[in-house]
Amino acid sequence: MNDKFRRGTIGLETAQILSQQPHSGEQYVLRVQAPDCAAHARPGQFVHLGCDPLLAMRRPLSIMRTDPQQGWVDFLYKVVGKGTALLAQKKAGETISLLGPIGQPFRPDMSRPRTLLLGGGVGMPPMIFLAEQLKQEGTWRPLVLLGSEVPFPFKQRPSQILIPGIPEGVIGTMPLLEDRGIASRLASQQGYPGCYDGYITELARCWLDALDEQQRSEVEIFACGPHPMLEATAGLAKQYDLPCQVSLEEFMACAVGGCAGCVVEVRTTQGPAMKRVCVDGPVFDAYSVFDP
Repeated sequence: MNDKFRRGTIGLETAQILSQQPHSGEQYVLRVQAPDCAAHARPGQFVHLGCDPLLAMRRPLSIMRTDPQQGWVDFLYKVVGKGTALLAQKKAGETISLLGPIGQPFRPDMSRPRTLLLGGGVGMPPMIFLAEQLKQEGTWRPLVLLGSEVPFPFKQRPSQILIPGIPEGVIGTMPLLEDRGIASRLASQQGYPGCYDGYITELARCWLDALDEQQRSEVEIFACGPHPMLEATAGLAKQYDLPCQVSLEEFMACAVGGCAGCVVEVRTTQGPAMKRVCVDGPVFDAYSVFDP
C-alpha cells in the first residue's frame, strides 16, 4: 500500500471477501483478504468497514483473527441494523472498503501470566484474537470465558482441558481455541448443554476462588462486551485487587478521532477527561472508566 493512504497504523484498503459464514442468531463470520491490516493489527483494535457503496456511514467491527503471512482478517458480527444487514448480503469475491486497524490495543503485563479473558456476545472477537496471541508468545496462560444469550457462532464440544474451580458439567468449549491448547468455557442463561448457567463473571469468580493467594497475584483480567458486563467485570477485579483492561463498544461516526462522537468520561491523574473511544481506546483501564 502507498504510504499516502496511511495515518499512523491506520490504512485504507480495498479488501476482497474470501468467505461469509452464516450462523444462528443472524451472526456471521466474515473473512477478507486485507494484507496491510493483517500485518499491523493488534488484539483489541477494530476496523471501519464500508458495508455498501450506497451507505455513507461505515460500521466498526472488532478484529477476531488475522494471518499476517496469508494476509486475511476475520470478523464476527451480528445483524443489528441497515449497515450490517447489507454487509450480510455480500458474497465471496466482492470487495469492501476497509479502514484500519484503529485504536489502542490490549497491553498484557508479563509479570501476570494468568490471563483471564471475558467475552460477551459480539465482544467475543477481541478475546479470541488476544488469546491466540498470548498463547503464541508463550509467556502467558490464557483462560477464555465466553458468554452468549443467542446460539454461539460455532459448534461447541466437550473440552479435554481440565480447569480447577470450574463447576462440574461445565465442559463446553470453543473448538478453535481448544485445538490450539487454549482453555475456554462457555456461559449462558439459555440452557445450552455444557454451558455454565449464569453470567461469565460468576463463572470467573468460581475460577478465582480456586486459586491460592500467590496464583491470584499472577492474574490480569481483560474483557469486552455489553456495558453491564464490563461494569460487573470491573467490580469483580476490584474485589480481588486485580488489574483489568476493558474494550468499550460505542457508536462511531468517523472512527479516526475527528468527530468526537464516541467520547466517554475517563478518570486521569489530572482529573476527569473526555476521551475518544475510537483512537484513545477502545481499550481502557477498567478503573478509569468504572467506579466499582
